[in-house]
Amino acid sequence: MTRTVAAIYANGAFHPLEPVPCHEQERVFLTVETAAAAEENLIDQEYHAYCDTQADDTVPLEAVRQALAKIPGSLTEDIRAERDQG
Repeated sequence: MTRTVAAIYANGAFHPLEPVPCHEQERVFLTVETAAAAEENLIDQEYHAYCDTQADDTVPLEAVRQALAKIPGSLTEDIRAERDQG
């Protein structure tokens, strides 16, 4: 069985933050990843770099708002409708 469990390292030992299905003195293998590293791994750095190359800082925010206001419907309602369908 493989399971990811949050834990705290204190006084030289790992202490799980939730119950684990292990027996006393059972040998297990740990892969240690800090919370900060786990969050960083969720970010697609390559895509962010691509987006940076596509950005046009010369377009004022008000122009963007005006362009978006012309789109009919509600993005919020579209997202809710998609959730309801799924």
